[in-house]
Amino acid sequence: MSVPDESPRSVLDNDFSFLRGWQKDAYEEYFRVTRRDFLLVATPGAGKTAYALTVATRLLATREIAAVTVVTPTEHLKYQWAQAAARFGIAIDPSYRNAQGRAGADFRGVAVTYAQVAAHPALHRQRTENRRTLVIFDEIHHAGDALSWGDAVREAFEPARRRLALTGTPFRSDANPIPFVTYVPEPDGAKRSASDYVYGYGPALADGVVRPVIFLAYSGEMHWRTRAGDEITATLGTPMTKDQIAQAWRTALDPSGEWITRVLEAADKRLTEVRRAMPDAGGLVIAGDHETARAYAALLRRVSGERPAVVLSDDPTASRKISSFAASEARWMVAVRMVSEGVDVPRLAVGVYATSVSTALFFAQAVGRFVRARRRGETASVFLPSVPVLLGFAAELEAERDHVVRAASRDPEAELAEAARRRDLPDGEFEGRSFEALRASATFDRVLFDGGEFGTATEAGSPEEEDFLGLPGLLEPEQVATLLRKRQAAQLAARSAAISAPATTATSVSAELSASSASSAAPAVAPVSTVSRAGLAALRKELNGLVGAWSHRTGQPHGVIHAELRRVCGGPAIPQASAEEIRARIAMIRQWAVSRR
Repeated sequence: MSVPDESPRSVLDNDFSFLRGWQKDAYEEYFRVTRRDFLLVATPGAGKTAYALTVATRLLATREIAAVTVVTPTEHLKYQWAQAAARFGIAIDPSYRNAQGRAGADFRGVAVTYAQVAAHPALHRQRTENRRTLVIFDEIHHAGDALSWGDAVREAFEPARRRLALTGTPFRSDANPIPFVTYVPEPDGAKRSASDYVYGYGPALADGVVRPVIFLAYSGEMHWRTRAGDEITATLGTPMTKDQIAQAWRTALDPSGEWITRVLEAADKRLTEVRRAMPDAGGLVIAGDHETARAYAALLRRVSGERPAVVLSDDPTASRKISSFAASEARWMVAVRMVSEGVDVPRLAVGVYATSVSTALFFAQAVGRFVRARRRGETASVFLPSVPVLLGFAAELEAERDHVVRAASRDPEAELAEAARRRDLPDGEFEGRSFEALRASATFDRVLFDGGEFGTATEAGSPEEEDFLGLPGLLEPEQVATLLRKRQAAQLAARSAAISAPATTATSVSAELSASSASSAAPAVAPVSTVSRAGLAALRKELNGLVGAWSHRTGQPHGVIHAELRRVCGGPAIPQASAEEIRARIAMIRQWAVSRR
């Protein structure tokens, strides 16, 4: 495959054949009007780096600037930028340290982190004043991590000749203003950011620049003990208090529980299927802290038979490990959440969201690790817990948000301390160790794609789950939607047939429920001493079908219905329930069809 010409000469000759359509449009917009600040919003994986370096090449060649400073969120990204800049003929020093003072004479610029700037803003201001400088802010929203960080960035780069701000997620979860971003007043008193060019996920998907993302959500029964000693049982995804959701979520992510093991098994199966069409496809598990990352790696080794790469935020070899994984054909990498934004490996196609971070910003950045398309038809698959906030983010993947600042009275030092705490502490530290995870089962809940939901709740490892795990790895977005609809229709038809088989007059879901219930008001059928595996699977399928029908009739989530059946009839979750326990639940839901008409 030929390598695109990214040389300075090609830029000066207006040869932009190596740029994508949106990059050419954004380039023309940048130079249409002379401006000091420019904010580009482009979805992760769209090619912001190549765009920014094309602009820098033009400004250097015309002597508008004499130096380039790139500011990044992580150490790894400094080296990534330096490698990309070298292809454009721009020598960037990624190893620059504040103690050096002046940059080396062999370089046209340096790459630094936001934390590095915040540690010595006066030094970086002096460097900026000494030479006509273009400052490229990679993921500019990090300059708003705390008011003090924003102040440092503003002090350091206010004298810059040009400033080019890049972000793939133009929103934040707080009200800190982002330096060098223009805000316009809203009627409610808030101020909304104004972007100079926007290229969202929707247009990028239509252009084939990014992959369509298939989200596979998993629910299950969670058991934990509170600080007071109370044992709580709840189904992931059902209505709960905020604290209960957090504790159920973290119970699911417990490395010793069944939930994460089942999900990792499913993700590895999905990766195997994807690799049939993408032989080098890789997977990434985003963990909450170092301890769980290592535990997940051990589980993955047992599941896949290969030792996964483990990338930790305090590992000095992290950057080398990421680069080595990117160039290999290894199956899995595990990274803590603090590293996920810096992981840029185009072959990543399957992900597991195994952290309890619940901000839209982090979720979008995490999903962004999997959407970079290398050729048309590639798909991305992300496994996640059935937590309402995450399902909402997944359903709104194409939504474009601007950064809104509302008036607030805050202590700058407290903001900086909180930002550092949020970046450096593991997930569990946010809520405190106020509970003990006991057990966690897993059930396949649903598939989310393009704003729609597909699938019928069933136990992990079932044929219904396999239908979705076995989707081909190379599909156009329209083909993904078509296949999902067909597989869901086939599953519903099979369940309907299984449910209506004992009944001779049922003609619809509601009719079957009510007709069957007439003969089922009494307890379940006579006990059977032994039940074959096939018979038990048929009972599970019958119950799941009735639950699906009741969900359609009442609007209640499947998990809520299963939880109520367990509360009334007793017994464990479906995967562990006996034939008699399942029959009792079948009888109960049929009784509901009569009493709750």
